[in-house]
Amino acid sequence: MEAALLDDSVDQLDQRSPDALSEPVTRVGWRFIGGIASTSLGLWIAVYTPLQVLLADQLEAIDPDHKESALGLVTGLGALVALVANPVAGALSDRTTSCFGRRRPWLAGGALLAALGLAVLAAQRSVAGVAFGWCLVQLALSAMLASLVAEVPDHVPVAQRALVSAWVGATQPLAVLVGAVLVTVVVSGTGSGYALLAAAVVLFPLPFLVGTKDARLPRSAVPALTRHTFLAAFWISPRRHRDFALAWLTRFLVQLGNATGTLYLLYFLRDKIRYEERFPGREAEEGLLILVTLYTVGIVLTAFVGAVISDRLGRRKALVTAAGVVIALGAALLAIQPTWPTALVSASLFGLGYGVYVSVDQALITQVLPHAGDRGKDLGVINIANSLPHVLAPAVATVLVTSLGGYPALFAVTAGLTLLGAVVVQRIRTVP
Repeated sequence: MEAALLDDSVDQLDQRSPDALSEPVTRVGWRFIGGIASTSLGLWIAVYTPLQVLLADQLEAIDPDHKESALGLVTGLGALVALVANPVAGALSDRTTSCFGRRRPWLAGGALLAALGLAVLAAQRSVAGVAFGWCLVQLALSAMLASLVAEVPDHVPVAQRALVSAWVGATQPLAVLVGAVLVTVVVSGTGSGYALLAAAVVLFPLPFLVGTKDARLPRSAVPALTRHTFLAAFWISPRRHRDFALAWLTRFLVQLGNATGTLYLLYFLRDKIRYEERFPGREAEEGLLILVTLYTVGIVLTAFVGAVISDRLGRRKALVTAAGVVIALGAALLAIQPTWPTALVSASLFGLGYGVYVSVDQALITQVLPHAGDRGKDLGVINIANSLPHVLAPAVATVLVTSLGGYPALFAVTAGLTLLGAVVVQRIRTVP
């Protein structure tokens, strides 16, 4: 009954504020698409570059004998912060009545706080200090992400969502590539790297913040809120909203596989492949950059093709399944033969599969959201499926690498989780 009252409250909110909460029908232009893609690029540069390069190097310098466990601890704590902050920020943005709109204050504030957090992180010389700095960064980036993903269902009609999601999704691997170039070619050292990321996370969102507008939510359209109803709203019944739950589970399984398989990629190149011994005079970071480049090229090749096909046919599930199978194949190859040539092939397969997945799955998710009035909160709950794997992956990956078979076992689990996600999505009923 309590859930029904919450639903009725949201339905009333939907009816009282059609401009902010109605389903969009007008196609967005390239200013919107370019702006949201630029914002996403700045955000993911700040997320992935520390995860792939800077945190690993920083913690190796601080505690070389326990670098794996230190990296797992830091990334796990950061993901735990994101796990809570993302849905909370999304829910608060749903209720924001600023003259700048519901989402933009959270985007701008999150960018500024992230830059501050990166500056704090650069100054740390202990594992505990690095953990604190990274948690601060994750708190800020979660506010940005919660607002950013809600912009798509707020402004983009269903028939255009896979294409817009492709532009936004393609920025994730591009951010890995750009970030790796910035901290390995443009500058050297963790301090300079963090400073460059702080500049990027503030500058990249500016075109979107300045060049596009967000509908304002009237104060009269926001129902009264108590602590109890606010917390209760985060529970979305899997029975009443079955397809939403299945979409969440699909995202969780694929992202858990991804997080498990990529956490120790730099150490995999150094310790398993022996990249620096195989190629004297080269650093393992250079090998990582090559893999990231192949991964990015694969995504660019398939993200937009998959998006166009999905939007034109109105079909999502088959493409998500096919994408998961390709990703699983890439991981399985590394499990069978963890060598440098295999890594090159696997990186390409990962990119080809993830390109389709990242655009089509996001469009699918926007079609199973329970209520227009709760888009930010509901997408924040979906983003738990992005954050929770990063809490669990360090424990899973550490045990696999150190005690249960090493890197072959790690990539076998990655393949299995991704394949399971590809199967689960087929049980969604309301989206073809």
